[in-house]
Amino acid sequence: MLRRNVESRDAQTRQMQDAVSNVEKHFGELCQVFAGYVRKKARLRDKADLLVNEINAYASTETPNLKHGLKNFAEEFAKLQDYRQAEVERLEAKVVEPLKTYGTIVKMKRAETELQRATMDATRTSRHLEETIDNFEKQKIKDIKNIFSEFITIEMLFHGKALEVYTAAYQNMQKIDEEEDLEIFRSSLYPPDYSTRLDIVRANSKSPLQRSLSAKCISGTAQIPTSRIRKDQQDDDEEDDDELEVTEEEN
Repeated sequence: MLRRNVESRDAQTRQMQDAVSNVEKHFGELCQVFAGYVRKKARLRDKADLLVNEINAYASTETPNLKHGLKNFAEEFAKLQDYRQAEVERLEAKVVEPLKTYGTIVKMKRAETELQRATMDATRTSRHLEETIDNFEKQKIKDIKNIFSEFITIEMLFHGKALEVYTAAYQNMQKIDEEEDLEIFRSSLYPPDYSTRLDIVRANSKSPLQRSLSAKCISGTAQIPTSRIRKDQQDDDEEDDDELEVTEEEN
């Protein structure tokens, strides 16, 4: 009987040690990979901050509509990095740290198992080991479930916010008036001709009726100096006739 109890105790001890060692190995790996994942996100946030600064610097050199659109894009993109920072902090607190704590938990369980084996008789040790293994397995399943649920929730929250921000950024870019900015750019190249070219563009955009009325107005305006010229010529002819009459009388 005692021998069976001892064998049972040794089997449970090995099972407990195997379970602890398995968790120690794989939770340690998970912790390292998740920590690396979070560091990658933190570096991406830093790169995105540099991108925001460069977009703002470039926007300040551009035409008004493009400048406004780029500034709005940079503002939205900067907002996204705030959400990314919150994501990084939550992942560290809710995923990485709980996995780290399993290093301590594993050590405690291993020590507890060894202590029970050394200080108790075979029958009592067997019962305690069975209870210890059961509690450890229950807690492990609960913890891993919570850790991965937190990971999924945090990622969903971030990507939901990211979709909102990217949608707003896209809409801001689509609002940029390309034609107006192009005309402003052209005016900077040929400032003396800008008003003339603008008049031509406006004239070409008029309806046939507007062009007809404009042509009549232009034609009527053009006749005014012609009539004045004819009147001036008539006055000059009369003055020449008067001078001729005076000359004849003197002779």
